[in-house]
Amino acid sequence: MLDNMKEKTILVTGGTRGIGKSISELFALKGGTVIAIFRSDKLSAEHCINSLRGSGHQAKQVDITIPEAIDDLWRQIEKDGITVDMVINNAGIGFHHPVDQVSYTEWQKGFSDIIQTNLIAASNMCYHAVQHMRKNGGGKIINISSRGAFRGEPLMPAYGASKAGLNALTQSLAQQLAPHNIYVGAIAPGFVETDMARDRLLGDVGKGIKAQSPMNRVAQPEEIAEATYLMACGNMWMTGAIIDVNGASYMRT
Repeated sequence: MLDNMKEKTILVTGGTRGIGKSISELFALKGGTVIAIFRSDKLSAEHCINSLRGSGHQAKQVDITIPEAIDDLWRQIEKDGITVDMVINNAGIGFHHPVDQVSYTEWQKGFSDIIQTNLIAASNMCYHAVQHMRKNGGGKIINISSRGAFRGEPLMPAYGASKAGLNALTQSLAQQLAPHNIYVGAIAPGFVETDMARDRLLGDVGKGIKAQSPMNRVAQPEEIAEATYLMACGNMWMTGAIIDVNGASYMRT
């Protein structure tokens, strides 16, 4: 079992803000070299990379919803002679589009945008990671899922569907890739207090969200990062696991 990330390179999508930033910080603190993928906010990306412990970290601007952009990313990684040991698919989006309140056009956009980012982009990243890891003796892929994959997301149905699909992808790949020494697992958080979610936690809405957990609060990004690190340090026999990290706000058997 690993106890640090020294001499490991970890690629994190959405790795410069929110949960992804906390993952990048923790893995860098443990000695890893981080490649943080971001889409548009260069200022946040630069600040994140400059704040990481250690050296050699990179922030790469990639629109992961474009398949060719992911292909270009991995071509550059290969060209630079970098061996990526772990890929953490963290990037994701979600917005409200309840079926009884939106137009057909809005409904389609919800599914198109969310599925493309949360599931298809992650699957494309997995594909390239697998080809890379097979050549290098193995590796680990960790997908950041959600409790919404299990309990449903009535206001964001495409989000719940995308995360359920991500879980299915995780377990399918775990079975296929075990002979190649490639571990695949998922972390399923509940509500997390990120910058983008902070406004929703104000007032009565926030009280209701916090009350979903018997701890009467939501997770901090650092807690999801710690769970991700725990999985990253796990042995190969854990492959295919989906770990709930939701403060007992949703229990499944």
